[in-house]
Amino acid sequence: MTLARELARYAITATNAGIPAAALHEAKRSLVNWIGCAVGGSTHPAVDKTIAALLPFAAGNQCSILGRHERTDALHAALINGLSAHVLDFDDTHLRTLLHPSVPVASSLLALAERQPMNGRDFLVAFIVGVEIECRIANAIWFAHNSHWYITGTAGVFGAAAASSRMLGLDEDQTTHALGIACAQAAGTREMAGTMTKAFIHGRAAQNGLLAALLAQQGFTAAESSLEGPHGFANVLAPERDLKAIAAGLGTTYEILQNSYKPYACGVVAHPVIDACIQLRNEHQLRAADIERVALRVSPRALELTGIQSPPNGLKSKWSIYHSAAVALVDGTAGEHQYTDERVNAPEIRALRASIAATADAQLKEIAAAVTVTLKNGKTHTKVVEKVIGSAENPMSDGDLENKLRGLAQGILPEARIAALIALTWRVAELDDVTQLARAATPE
Repeated sequence: MTLARELARYAITATNAGIPAAALHEAKRSLVNWIGCAVGGSTHPAVDKTIAALLPFAAGNQCSILGRHERTDALHAALINGLSAHVLDFDDTHLRTLLHPSVPVASSLLALAERQPMNGRDFLVAFIVGVEIECRIANAIWFAHNSHWYITGTAGVFGAAAASSRMLGLDEDQTTHALGIACAQAAGTREMAGTMTKAFIHGRAAQNGLLAALLAQQGFTAAESSLEGPHGFANVLAPERDLKAIAAGLGTTYEILQNSYKPYACGVVAHPVIDACIQLRNEHQLRAADIERVALRVSPRALELTGIQSPPNGLKSKWSIYHSAAVALVDGTAGEHQYTDERVNAPEIRALRASIAATADAQLKEIAAAVTVTLKNGKTHTKVVEKVIGSAENPMSDGDLENKLRGLAQGILPEARIAALIALTWRVAELDDVTQLARAATPE
């Protein structure tokens, strides 16, 4: 049996009763985080430009654009809502692989739900199925992808295709073909870091996965050996791979339980530095004017991915560990407002950023860091973070996720609608019609 067929069989046979309660609850947590990020990102210029470019070509207005008044067709809604959910770099992360699981799967499913009736329990199971499949493919290739590819673009498209196939009621053959069609669209390179195209890659994974399922529904075919064939996904895109990881424990262990949520609006490998800087600032009442220099000790991967010393704009600053440390020390936080063009160019931030040095330490995990602040009076303060906020070892609570959604949606949705959105998302499995989520996540 090919890998695509094995995954297809799982996608269509998984049941709500077979999924542990912990995994069902984690799926709801993921959706709370995803929908908050999508609403929060909806006013970003990248979303404005995407809507301006694509709405003239939309094939109807059956689907919501979260956080906006405009409506569009399902394929464009999947793209735009996926882009919006990632553009702030605040979405969930499967820490082992750095995949952002919810963006492609939830964005494609909600668009599909507005096109055909879908109850909440079926939606939640399809969401978990999609997350499991994309995370397992990511597990097999992450060591070959994280330096050069955006793994949400390359693996996330499979999750969107599998989830959409299940909701469309495709059979095993059709779902196998959908995964093959998704394979042909796996893409996204890291050269796009700090540009609008980075978020486009993530939205495109949602759109392409939905497209794959719609094509397969009509009998469109693909190679069954799309994943492991001699010219297939793994051999072409992942010369380093562990294909056994894809099906190992399928249906009995759940990757969604490894999902994590960001308290800070930037690449997750910068979070330990931010956490350490905020703790130092608060414990010692640090002021930027008193700081002589700052030394960061981070993992090699963190420095590789976030080594921009002088970011030219807000999007690029999300990939600057130097900027993240500076705003954490000055502002005591690292939310979406800390990664704007204005904050990048603020004189106090620029001055402090110039005094920060970073070195790679191969002994440190990707989500660990050590920060030493030397003051102008000669005193030094050091903080080591090994269990960053948001990780499985130090997770954000349900209340933390609710507060994150409130903060992201503030000023975009009325307070009453935000409260309704939070309540509906936690109750998603009880909904007769999932479009209630979409309605609650758009302005009146």
